Amino acid sequence: MKKIVHSAFVTHLECSETGEHHPKDTLLGLSKAGAPLIVRYDLDALGAAIDKETVAARPPDMWRYREFLPLGPDVEVISLGENTTPLVRVPTVEKRLGVAEVMIKDEGRLPTGSFKGRGMATAVSMAKAFGVKRIAIPTAGNAGAGLAAYASRAGIESFVFTPADTPEVTASEIAFHGAKAWRVDGLVGDCAKIVADGTEEMGWFDLTTLKEPYRVEGKKTMGLELAEQYSWTLPDVIFFPTGGGVCLIGMWKVFEELKQIGWIDGPLPKMVAVQSTGCGPIVEAFNAGARDVEPWGDVTTEIHGVRVPNPLGGKMVLEVLYESNGFGTAVDDDAVHETRARVCAEEGLHICPEGAACLVALEMEREAGRVGQQDRVAVFNTASGLKSPMPPMTRGLDKDQVVDYSTF
Repeated sequence: MKKIVHSAFVTHLECSETGEHHPKDTLLGLSKAGAPLIVRYDLDALGAAIDKETVAARPPDMWRYREFLPLGPDVEVISLGENTTPLVRVPTVEKRLGVAEVMIKDEGRLPTGSFKGRGMATAVSMAKAFGVKRIAIPTAGNAGAGLAAYASRAGIESFVFTPADTPEVTASEIAFHGAKAWRVDGLVGDCAKIVADGTEEMGWFDLTTLKEPYRVEGKKTMGLELAEQYSWTLPDVIFFPTGGGVCLIGMWKVFEELKQIGWIDGPLPKMVAVQSTGCGPIVEAFNAGARDVEPWGDVTTEIHGVRVPNPLGGKMVLEVLYESNGFGTAVDDDAVHETRARVCAEEGLHICPEGAACLVALEMEREAGRVGQQDRVAVFNTASGLKSPMPPMTRGLDKDQVVDYSTF
């Protein structure tokens, strides 16, 4: 792979396990210790080079924060129009739960309909700059759709492996975007093994979650947008549906970066990892006070985005929960489906199952007292509800019969 010029503010890549420095100008996967690599910046120089007013004057997209990203001047941005996503207040939820403010950050408005576009736009941009010609990924669905779209945009060949029960809309989207796509009779870990085992023979770059350093950097823009939308303060609590955990890692990373350069005031938020009672290895580890995650055994949840039984970044996610004074919450699938339908009907906001899981968790934690009445809460809806199955609409009328309006 060729060498490239990173952002002027990137100093090195750092092993998340040992702290060992790795060169920034070479495409790398995991560190020498087999752990995820983290991009590090000269934050003093970054803070001196840019201010909030300059950022505010730029177009409302994720690239307004380019100084916080690794892309240097010779890196072409592979973009599909990554707009700033809105905060949508849900007053019915606030009233029902007795919480002062609940804002949903709706990531379903991004290209390919999910938050995965942020990480993929950044990672694919970097991969193309490094000369990558072929990329492979295991996915629960949305990451594969994101990779397929951005790889096609970049002229890179993509290979995507997704569980057999991935929702049809998302699975079809992957192939429709031009990826060579396969359904796999198994879970995302089984898909990951196929990617890893084929790397030498196929010559593809493995873009599995946290096996390369740049998806995390793209996901940081969620935290940057949130900080700016909250006028450079932060909410008290953030609920995020957690599978691999990249977003919690990325947001916490950028909150600390913003704190160091003096852009945010007040305490950092409590970070909450939301998982399922049918697959909750991070929540189980947190509740046990553990520092690492044990693989989950019998996976029964249908909430695809949190169905990661052995997350590579589990230790890093736990560190975020402990450092932020946050916690983990596991929710039942039935409650998720009920909440998704209720919010869609009551608020007019069509959230995905993973977003609904966060609202179930919020209700549970409000009752348990870990969320207070005066807390400002941000909940991430990670994808458009249109990407997940819905109950069929079954009522019909015969145009040739008299309509009995009394039955409506």
